[in-house]
Amino acid sequence: MPEEINFHFSSPNDSPGYLLGQLAMLWQRKQKKALDPLDLTQTQLALLAALGWLSKKSDSVTQIDIARQSNADRMMVSKVLRTLQDKKFITRHEHPTDTRAKIIRLTNEGEKVLQKALAAAVNADNEFFAELGTAQTTFNANMAKLIDKNKNE
Repeated sequence: MPEEINFHFSSPNDSPGYLLGQLAMLWQRKQKKALDPLDLTQTQLALLAALGWLSKKSDSVTQIDIARQSNADRMMVSKVLRTLQDKKFITRHEHPTDTRAKIIRLTNEGEKVLQKALAAAVNADNEFFAELGTAQTTFNANMAKLIDKNKNE
């Protein structure tokens, strides 16, 4: 008979990591249902949204800018951007001063799909987080605090 496994928490619902993992999986499922009709994943939307947001302030958005904005791994960003380029949602051009970098831009089709995807994602979020009611502001602030504390690790 195996030894008894000792858990730190008396119940899975006492573990913030477990709860966060469960919540993330359920939220991703909800987002997938909303984004599937647009042929986008949640990760693709996140990077398109980062590009759209950064493009409001700069005409020279790079892959590294997108990775920083989205707190994403640079290699993963590169792979996803290639997929978005294949879908004709973005273009990549030579950077005028940095030969290692590419300027990333939304295409007209990319702008259209991003706008539709943002609306779909917001609707899905509104449904998913509705249970929080007025506590959503505190929930968002706590998530932002954790992101800020841990993003450089």
